[in-house]
Amino acid sequence: MDKQKKIVHMFDDIAKSYDVANRVLSFGSDIAWRKRACDLAFGFYDKDEVTQITDVACGTGDMLGFWEKIAQKRGIKVNTYLGIDPSQGMLEVAKEKFPHFSYLQAFAQNLPLEDEVSDFVSITYGIRNVVERQKALDEFARILKPGGILVILEFTKREKQTFMDNVVEFYMKKVLPAVGGFVSGNRAAYEYLPNSIDNFLTTEQLIRELQEAGFAMEYTKAFSFGISTLFIAKKRS
Repeated sequence: MDKQKKIVHMFDDIAKSYDVANRVLSFGSDIAWRKRACDLAFGFYDKDEVTQITDVACGTGDMLGFWEKIAQKRGIKVNTYLGIDPSQGMLEVAKEKFPHFSYLQAFAQNLPLEDEVSDFVSITYGIRNVVERQKALDEFARILKPGGILVILEFTKREKQTFMDNVVEFYMKKVLPAVGGFVSGNRAAYEYLPNSIDNFLTTEQLIRELQEAGFAMEYTKAFSFGISTLFIAKKRS
């Protein structure tokens, strides 16, 4: 089994406990991060009607739910909410929670969509798990309309230079695997998380990759002592 398939299998295994683990491990902060991402993204697009919002690596559908809530709050009409994920287990949970959304089972690096069909593409805590990351970024640019918005929430690699960096490091490598393992019954999945962050990019490196893929940065913000970072980028026309 190749690396990408192993990652998908891991998410299949923790799908049913994924939401609970997220809320516990982030102390509920991920809800605020996702809402803020959606709200800011709509501000950068500034249209009253949207053809499609595509959430890649949609997991259990949470981000689609927040897209819908913020769109309704802003009075924005969205014709299609589409969730895409390679994990069948995650999609099954998403369909139970949000049966009114559309879903496809596919990898981020090979999206089964036509060119320039989506106004927004989001991927939350998923780009780090894509082995062929550059192909995925190229796919995001391909399916976005000119001027369309890409939203990424991710745990980026930290420099570990301050006391707080060390506190976060202790939490991620010691506390998180123990708690996540208890909640999900799969400690290995939550040991994978901090290791995958260490092997990922810094904020600056991810920005460079986005620019190379044809995006112009609109907004970058770190939350909760740099644990989570929001990237909002616009596809160049």
